[in-house]
Amino acid sequence: MPAVESAFSETVAVRSIGDGCYTAELDERWNLRPLPQGGIITAIAVRAMEKELAHDEQTPRTLHTTFAAQVAHGPLEVEVEILRAGRSMSQLRAEVRNPGTERGHLTTCVFGGTRAGFDFTDLRPPDQIPDPMECPSFRDPLPEGVPAFEPMPFWAELVEGRPVLGHPPWEDYEPDRAERAMWYRFDDAPFLDDGRLDPLALIVLADTMPGAVGEMVGRSDPPWFAPSIDLTVHFLDQCRSSWVLAHNRARFAGDGYASADMALWDCGDDGARTPRLVAYATQMFLFTFPK
Repeated sequence: MPAVESAFSETVAVRSIGDGCYTAELDERWNLRPLPQGGIITAIAVRAMEKELAHDEQTPRTLHTTFAAQVAHGPLEVEVEILRAGRSMSQLRAEVRNPGTERGHLTTCVFGGTRAGFDFTDLRPPDQIPDPMECPSFRDPLPEGVPAFEPMPFWAELVEGRPVLGHPPWEDYEPDRAERAMWYRFDDAPFLDDGRLDPLALIVLADTMPGAVGEMVGRSDPPWFAPSIDLTVHFLDQCRSSWVLAHNRARFAGDGYASADMALWDCGDDGARTPRLVAYATQMFLFTFPK
């Protein structure tokens, strides 16, 4: 359990009602117009699977979520199935849905213990990583002349973002690359008793990939949204910093869909430590253009 309670840890604190079933309550602050962020719902599913497995030596290694149907904030039901419980590796499946609905978000997660193997990271973060406090914040006042908009509580109260690579949505520029990087941190970071950031919190930070498409597309009229179709997250190393560097690229867009990936790095709270890759995620999403 986290050493200090946080909005994240309280949200993913599922309650068992027996027979592999759990309940949770999702605050509307996690909404990203109009529905909750998929990452927080996936984190709830994995927490329920952890409880059902009850194996401290096996931790989440990889997960895949299919967003089969919409899940709204409010009361949630989580139904967990143990597919296989092994001595060193286990597989579970969970579905999160609102009471009275037939389908929701389906997550399969593989849990595993420490094993002998090889150690390397064949991926690099952006060059010249700045101190997070040297970067502008999502919460800074808008420049003069930029139309005001109602801030979303997710970004205003729960998760702060500070851009490292990329352009703000009001800036005119010549699009060149579907790439961006952000510093993210939770307002009350969910650290565990041993000093690690709760690994499930990384799911929330990973589920922010459409921004790389926005960087390639530039200012667009009409506006667009990118609902997730799926989300895959690989848990790779411990994160011990409150600030997490999120390096995001979109690899393809076409036929109304896009494919993107996200690398999450622990670079220390000042960005000066040797970067460690703590999670890697991929996602496909679709485009919708509201009238």
